[in-house]
Amino acid sequence: MKWLLRILIAVVVFYGSFQYAVEQMGGGLWSIILPIIAEACLLAIFIGEVKGFKLHPMAYAGGLLGTILGLIIGSLFGYVLIGINTSGIYLFILLNSTFAYLGYTVGISWGTEIASLPVFRQKSKGEGTRLKALDTSVIIDGRISDICEAGFIDGTLVAPQFILNELQHIADSSDPLKRARGRRGLDILNKLQKNPQVKIEVMEIDFPKIKEVDSKLIALAKEIGADILTNDFNLNKIAQIQGVSVLNINQLANAVKPIVLPGEGMNVTITRQGKERGQGVAYLDDGTMVVVEQGENLLNQSIDVVVTSILQTPAGRMIFAAPKNHVS
Repeated sequence: MKWLLRILIAVVVFYGSFQYAVEQMGGGLWSIILPIIAEACLLAIFIGEVKGFKLHPMAYAGGLLGTILGLIIGSLFGYVLIGINTSGIYLFILLNSTFAYLGYTVGISWGTEIASLPVFRQKSKGEGTRLKALDTSVIIDGRISDICEAGFIDGTLVAPQFILNELQHIADSSDPLKRARGRRGLDILNKLQKNPQVKIEVMEIDFPKIKEVDSKLIALAKEIGADILTNDFNLNKIAQIQGVSVLNINQLANAVKPIVLPGEGMNVTITRQGKERGQGVAYLDDGTMVVVEQGENLLNQSIDVVVTSILQTPAGRMIFAAPKNHVS
């Protein structure tokens, strides 16, 4: 319905500007120039409304030039029709509106491709910084927003259009949990966009021959020379095998967790039973799992424990401990 209203507005604006040029400005070239200016301004408004994200300036320039070129071509065809048919004014308006939209679509695509060339990529990176492509999991996770807020991420964040499409698909899911995750991801993107410290760029580059989204993201990272921001363990490994640099949010979280050494004491609350007989499980404030030997019978109790060993895994850190009064 929104697109129908936009098209209707574009037709009305074009017809009104054309009639004004003919009746008030004597027609001639003004009957071409004025509608072109009016439609270009209108489409510029639509671009900002529809995209909602920051594109590379070259993409906007391509869209504007494509719109103007489309209007010129539509006007040429339209004047031929007017000369043939007295009712050709309606076809004239329809042709110009159609060619303007097609010109915008093609122009913004070409502008995006031009923006991906090394000379323009270098400008968008800034001094010594690299583009960072966001994957779906890291957007939904949400911690990227806090990391950017703290100033630990510099350069430009890239949100590929195929990632946005996947988020939209998840947000439209019939599954309530998936729908909530998708909407959370879209909210996180909006939060990033509104953060003045963050520069986020939507890229419409696609790889039609590649079906999987993760493979598309790796191909994009290679194409534009970007790092991949993710918390997906499998994507992390596959990207590294293909020579793409990866920034894993989970690895960052593990790196900043407080260091605990065997023999140190702490106070924890046993929240559930462990996998092995006699074990209880507690969690630190940062989410680190603490497996307490002989803690099965101490559920929902706060006890002092002593760290016996630490296990570091790709998924995170596990701490093994025993009740303090059971350690000699």
